[in-house]
Amino acid sequence: MSNVEISFQRVQENDNDCDSITKKFLISTQRKIMKNMFTSFWHRLFMPNENSYTQNNNAKAYYNDALVALSPLGEARWTPRNYAAFADEGFRQNVIVHRCVNEIARSIALVPLGLHRKNAQKKVEEVFLDHPLLSLLKRPNPLQGGAAFIESLISSWFISGNAYLEVITDDAGIPKELHVLRPDRMKVIPGAHGLPQGYVYTIEDQIIKYAADPISGQSNILHLKLYHPLDDWYGMSPIEAAAFSIDQHNAAGAHNQALLQNGARPMGALIYRPKSGSVMTEGQRESLKNQVESNYVGAKNAGKVLVLEGDFEWREMGLRPRDMDFIAAKNTAARDIAQAFGMPPVLIGIPGDATYSNLVEARIALWEQTIIPLLDHMNDALNNWLVPRFSKDIELTYDLDQVPALAPRRQMVWDKIRQADFLTTNEKRQALGYPPLNNV
Repeated sequence: MSNVEISFQRVQENDNDCDSITKKFLISTQRKIMKNMFTSFWHRLFMPNENSYTQNNNAKAYYNDALVALSPLGEARWTPRNYAAFADEGFRQNVIVHRCVNEIARSIALVPLGLHRKNAQKKVEEVFLDHPLLSLLKRPNPLQGGAAFIESLISSWFISGNAYLEVITDDAGIPKELHVLRPDRMKVIPGAHGLPQGYVYTIEDQIIKYAADPISGQSNILHLKLYHPLDDWYGMSPIEAAAFSIDQHNAAGAHNQALLQNGARPMGALIYRPKSGSVMTEGQRESLKNQVESNYVGAKNAGKVLVLEGDFEWREMGLRPRDMDFIAAKNTAARDIAQAFGMPPVLIGIPGDATYSNLVEARIALWEQTIIPLLDHMNDALNNWLVPRFSKDIELTYDLDQVPALAPRRQMVWDKIRQADFLTTNEKRQALGYPPLNNV
């Protein structure tokens, strides 16, 4: 039952306690709010065109004020995961995560961006080589160039599952700067209709608030998020899906490092064999156990020399590294991590992957299955959020023909078109994106 229904019910149950005028006012107010909520939902579901939304400005203001008063949706909501742990244990301490994030982010950053205008038939009629939007993307802020800007955006997006862009405009509303904001400092303020009410960015004691339009969701903040099945407001990082494999990979590395630093000595069992026939008391056994656990157990103590005195015998019981096959275990964990990021394992030096016959096929698969979908996601978001601030009849694109990794794929397409005897020369040129020839 909603807060509105609860309030309405309480008014009806307390007829004897409420003044009749107050009761009628409250009932009338609740009915208006419920009517506005239903009207808004109906228009958003069946009449998405903004021009068909007939509520006047006064009604909108009244409706929004009522929602803030009666609904807890306006409370800021922190991301439910620990971004610092993802960044530290994942990106900073795990070489597989670091390589996957850098490989994908730098590949996307190197893709050239373009701008064109389409006519009413959706055909490109003008290609811009110089435009304020292209200049902004090449130099988004005083501290970053275009490639570094895109790389930081994609890296934040993968590590957190969320990325935030801030646009700074002039007095006319034209964007002048773009900045990537840290995901761990940003909070989303949930709105009433599945759209954010705003954003809050916190830097130590400084709090910056960004409003969002309650109808369109437009704001000076662009929130990119990867799909999360259980969260409406935040995305899910690939690091979260690969968390167990990352822990295994880090633990195996830490254990191996400690073992090597301590002379690669194996673990074993401590056996008490008294010559006099006496036995250890429970207190002595507990004390010895605590001493062994504190000084000789754990990755940082792996392989330490155990110093004994009295009637003790050391018997080796632990499996040696070659018996436990740490290398195979690490490769398995690394392969799982790479799969979570959409990275073919062979591209990051993990042996034993027979899915691809060579590195060329693996690199093409990386682009087709991971990088190009991310490019589409980012490009669509910028076309919806940033491009209309300059003009509504232009469109941001990217040029894959300039990507060296996709050259074999382009060559295969060209060969197939060239060998198609049923196509004319101009039809082949049109298929490849070239203008027709007049004399053919």
